[in-house]
Amino acid sequence: MSQEFLDTIENRTYDEIQVGDSASLTRTLRPEDIQMFAIISGDMNPTHVDPEYARSSQFREVVGHGMWGAMLFSNILGTQFPGPGTVYVGQNLHFDRVVRIGDTLTATVTCTHKFDHNDHILFDCRCTNQDGELVISGTAEVIAPTEKIKRMKVALPEIKLSATKTARYEHLLEITAGLAPIAMAVVHPCDAESLKGALLARDRGLIDPTLVGPEKRIRALAEELGLSLYGCKFLDVPHSHAAAESGVALAREGLVEALMKGSLHTDELMSEVVDKATGLRTDRRISHVFMMDVPTYPRPLLITDAAVNVAPDLPTKVDIVQNAIDLARMLKIAEPKVALLAAVETVNAKMPATLDAAALCKMADRGQIQGGILDGPLAFDNAISVVAARTKGIKSAVAGQADILLVPDIESGNMLAKQLEYLADALAAGIVLGARVPIVLTSRADSAQTRTASTAIAVVMAHCKRGTCK
Repeated sequence: MSQEFLDTIENRTYDEIQVGDSASLTRTLRPEDIQMFAIISGDMNPTHVDPEYARSSQFREVVGHGMWGAMLFSNILGTQFPGPGTVYVGQNLHFDRVVRIGDTLTATVTCTHKFDHNDHILFDCRCTNQDGELVISGTAEVIAPTEKIKRMKVALPEIKLSATKTARYEHLLEITAGLAPIAMAVVHPCDAESLKGALLARDRGLIDPTLVGPEKRIRALAEELGLSLYGCKFLDVPHSHAAAESGVALAREGLVEALMKGSLHTDELMSEVVDKATGLRTDRRISHVFMMDVPTYPRPLLITDAAVNVAPDLPTKVDIVQNAIDLARMLKIAEPKVALLAAVETVNAKMPATLDAAALCKMADRGQIQGGILDGPLAFDNAISVVAARTKGIKSAVAGQADILLVPDIESGNMLAKQLEYLADALAAGIVLGARVPIVLTSRADSAQTRTASTAIAVVMAHCKRGTCK
């Protein structure tokens, strides 16, 4: 078949069509076809778009929409037979059988009558499934074109469907399946989203919360928002600084297994966490990871450090990388691939990030960093795109398939994470690593769902520390 034929569309005029002529089209029904039909038509019938409902309904399994099969007739009549210039007059269809995802349908239209006085044609329409069973039957009437038309096909935009943020959020929470709730101190939950986040995590069975802050203020906020404080413990302290100090003390004494930042500044909480005398330090440098679910990337993406270490030196980066690798392994990424980001892919003495990347790779080779595969320096495009890496001739086990991105400094990391969240519709979860307990650390602008997603990671970490993670 010539390329010209593939790229053009041509009709059959009224005079060219004879009674008995026919044309067919075969397609297999995919889940995205159902979703696209629902989006375009607004038909949200759960029989078609909700797999659980469809399984429990009279159909007993996920079903498609008969109208999807009917659209095949429109495809044939409008693009092939008669093709361009055809005007639909009417259609009368009967849906004989259920159409299920995975069914392969063959639609056939056959000319049965021609009306010379107005160039109308009546077609018999039949659609069968892969077993030859009749699925749709009926007729269609059109005004056939009288002039020959042959032209280039119009290039249609590519449409990609991705799961909604809510669906991806639910998927993230699945990492806690079978894990008991943990005791968590929520530090100064004195605005709507921080309090909602704590209570949503409680309702999802993730935490048993202790709300640390001014109790009267928190109760008044809950009453204003119509939220139940059932099951919450309180540690009544007068202000945010006292809440940070008291929350850290609860963790240090082993009374809670994790912390969640509420409506106070990050510095206010973290200054208590890193205090050498009364904080939660370990022999590992404290760092932060954003775990991003990006619709256009095929795996979770961990970005570090975008919130705690401002301009980390080489020894600090060693701990940042090791913290992220340890977290990835807790999240069942067996051998995480770490891309050490810089502006270029080659070592340049004038660019410190490239020198650190080279040193980190050698340290990993010698076992000073364990559990992951490191490569760098890598520019961002080469870290996440196989095509970009190949174009630049980069041969690497990491390039194009990174699980972890080590950023040069807090500014680049923070901008990268927020660009993905606000421009790429990424779901972001934030967690502090390297302390005695995991710390849920999100922006004060983040939603309750983001805080709950972050809490799910803390739950997994706490259970791994107990030795009870799955």
